[in-house]
Amino acid sequence: MTETVQMIILFIVTSMGTMGDGSDKPTGAWLEEVTTPYYAFVDAGYEVVVASPEGGAMPIDPRSLEGRGVTESVKRYQADEQAQALFASTLKLDDVVGNDFDAVFIPGGHGPMFDLANNMEVSMIVVQHYGVGKPVAAVCHGPAGLLTATDDYGNWIFAGSEVTGFSNAEEDAVGLTDEMPFLLEDKIVELGGKYVRVKNFEPNVIVDGNLITGQNPASAEGAAKAVIDRLENKQPQMVRRRVMPKKPANAGTTE
Repeated sequence: MTETVQMIILFIVTSMGTMGDGSDKPTGAWLEEVTTPYYAFVDAGYEVVVASPEGGAMPIDPRSLEGRGVTESVKRYQADEQAQALFASTLKLDDVVGNDFDAVFIPGGHGPMFDLANNMEVSMIVVQHYGVGKPVAAVCHGPAGLLTATDDYGNWIFAGSEVTGFSNAEEDAVGLTDEMPFLLEDKIVELGGKYVRVKNFEPNVIVDGNLITGQNPASAEGAAKAVIDRLENKQPQMVRRRVMPKKPANAGTTE
């Protein structure tokens, strides 16, 4: 009888609840980008471990609790005390460095631009897992957590890879360009990534080997499914660029 081994996914989420130190403008994780992948993994029978730079409660961008941001997965989360408790008591990143997970997933929200983009624990976790062939995925502003992942020579390990993330045009559309410490699209290109975009707020998931990135909130489901595909040893994508064919009901949700 074959023993079934449960997959364990590490979520790395932001601890930043404002647009930078000293700012009074709230931000945090964009809840849909957390809950949609979370339930995709849980429903697949996986365990989810959640860590953040500071540990404790994950801040939630209040705008993600309004209008079209309140998706079915968000509603499910709001009625799920167990899931709420998990994200209210995240582990500290330095307590999980060196642990072995089956995949790493980094949701967005503007918070990661301020704390995950320059966090060495995130870098060590990403380099460790990607280096041994584990899937590493990030959505929207989550790819900010990939930016300091370098090799022993200081080179970005994703240089030359196709990558996406929240675009300059999307940042401008939500009126937060001037609030950002840098623009994610520009930084990916600067580091040598092959940035791939589609129209604002359209689903866009890029699979380049074990690197999986999504452009915006509408891409969260596709990114999670791509991780599951890799873990379940399904046929790899022959075409790196993968735009989800069906536009979900919440497409157009802005972050």
